[in-house]
Amino acid sequence: MTKVTAQTLIEKKRAKQPITWLTAYDFPMAQFEEKAGIDIILVGDSIGMTTYGFDSTLPVTMDLLIPHTRAVRKGAPNVFLIGDMPYMSYQVSAQEAVRNAGRFMAECGCDAIKLEGGREVLDTIKAILRATIPVVGHLGLTPQSIAMLGGFKAQGRDADTALRLIEDAKLLEDAGACMILVEAVPPEVGKIIAGRAQIPIVGIGAGPHVDGQCLIVHDMLGMFEAFTPKFVKKYASIGEQIVAALKDFAQDVAKGGFPASEHCYKMPEAEARKLEERLGQLR
Repeated sequence: MTKVTAQTLIEKKRAKQPITWLTAYDFPMAQFEEKAGIDIILVGDSIGMTTYGFDSTLPVTMDLLIPHTRAVRKGAPNVFLIGDMPYMSYQVSAQEAVRNAGRFMAECGCDAIKLEGGREVLDTIKAILRATIPVVGHLGLTPQSIAMLGGFKAQGRDADTALRLIEDAKLLEDAGACMILVEAVPPEVGKIIAGRAQIPIVGIGAGPHVDGQCLIVHDMLGMFEAFTPKFVKKYASIGEQIVAALKDFAQDVAKGGFPASEHCYKMPEAEARKLEERLGQLR
């Protein structure tokens, strides 16, 4: 797989070639995604819910994300890798935001970082960019703001909020964002944002008219059971297959079917006799 860069993604937008984006949180999944030719991997703060069992993304920290991001880079050296700035890693001050963004680049080899928000984070984005760190924006349903949004709800469903999202997308692009993720908005809004932008606009529940599609890998593989957003298409039921395999193992052990002889290491007969002789001497 040829290394995917920001320029690669711009060229795909211009050529109207859809961009693919998935999450990954560990070395094996990253390997699978690179083998599949996925363009972008986000080591998302969604790890808090999919992997650690939190009720939201809010408890996720930089120290939790860094080792996972480093492992994903090792598994997928050629994808465009994005580190997801967790809650309170960039809201306190621009200086702290730059320091945390720099950790993703220096310690993990990321190609960019992602943060949530529109006009309210413009100064932060500019500060991170001044540190020569590429920034990906995130608009629409922003999970770190669920307390303000009233839960995991679609955004931009009325003219006023839709217009604000469209304006915010333009502001993020003008500030220097290299790409924007738009989450849980009507297709009409996604189409307008993508049509007005010179940078790639990738949707996660933003309809078919954006420049690419993103999904949480645990959702699309059927490995997350707490809830399934409306925009998710399940491409497999890996969770069910895992449970079935585990049950087969348990039954096999209970019935004595595992381990069979082919699963056991062989001792040469001469050594087995020698062992018996020595045991006899110990008695």
